[in-house]
Amino acid sequence: MSARPRIAVTMGDPAGVGPELCLRLVRSEEVRELCEPLVYGDLGLLRRVAAQLRWPEPDPAAVRDLTTFDGGCDAIVPGHVSAACGAAAYRYFTTAIDDALAGRIDAVATAPLHKEALHTAGFPFPGHTEILATRTSAERSCMMLTAEAITCSLVTVHVGYREVPGLLTVERICDTIELTADAMRRIRGRDPRLLVCGLNPHAGEHGLFGDREEERIIVPAIEASRAKGIDVSGPLPPDTAFLPKHRARCDAYVCMYHDQGLIPLKALAFEEAVNVTLGLPIVRTSVDHGTAFDIAWQGVADVSSLIQAVKLAVKLCRAV
Repeated sequence: MSARPRIAVTMGDPAGVGPELCLRLVRSEEVRELCEPLVYGDLGLLRRVAAQLRWPEPDPAAVRDLTTFDGGCDAIVPGHVSAACGAAAYRYFTTAIDDALAGRIDAVATAPLHKEALHTAGFPFPGHTEILATRTSAERSCMMLTAEAITCSLVTVHVGYREVPGLLTVERICDTIELTADAMRRIRGRDPRLLVCGLNPHAGEHGLFGDREEERIIVPAIEASRAKGIDVSGPLPPDTAFLPKHRARCDAYVCMYHDQGLIPLKALAFEEAVNVTLGLPIVRTSVDHGTAFDIAWQGVADVSSLIQAVKLAVKLCRAV
């Protein structure tokens, strides 16, 4: 890897805020001092958005032009779901993954895609994480969202609540604990301290709530992880796990389902948090927000999360 790593920045859904975020990013002196950002997207559409916002045109050398729109990009309407945009976002992302696997780039940072547009285009993935796991043939993976104030890893991600208990296994929780410990060691530069949340209210109250998931699944996973030398505690009742006294004594939480971790994380660090996919043969980070169709192409989207995603990607690929 060169002194300034090459970071692929995927444009995400063209009808969302991804294009303007990418335009802001490639002009950031802070980013250009750290790495060589290369936008995987549509040069014509980036030019169209830049012209609409009266911003400077993007440098073609900073764009991996992956034009996909039949008849050009003029038909793309900001803030509207379309199969064309879903297919384009999928192509940007999978091309970046393939280039990372081939060693042509050092890491991937992603702007948001739109799940409905992705499905409309015929790609039945819940999101980036599942595409990555399939494309890279990862044996195990998990989503971690991190900021200075709080870090949360998720045992299950984009599934309905009623599906969560059936998806929890000792092995799956152990994998999430181990992947989180490894990632936080690379980020913090020391052995981390982890806290695990229970699934049920009051962490099950000794079997009063739920189907004894804490006793049958979560506690054995914690004990097995401790036996491997990981500093991990729990399960903590989810309603008190994120109090300041607990946040002060841990580096990361392991949460059983999506909103258990993302509600406190977004309440505390929405603008700064970065999404990281763990367990892959490549480094991938992402913004921790959606396509924001309501403000797309208006020039008001905050680029902070994408900048933080790129900065963390640089740090992680240097720590490999």
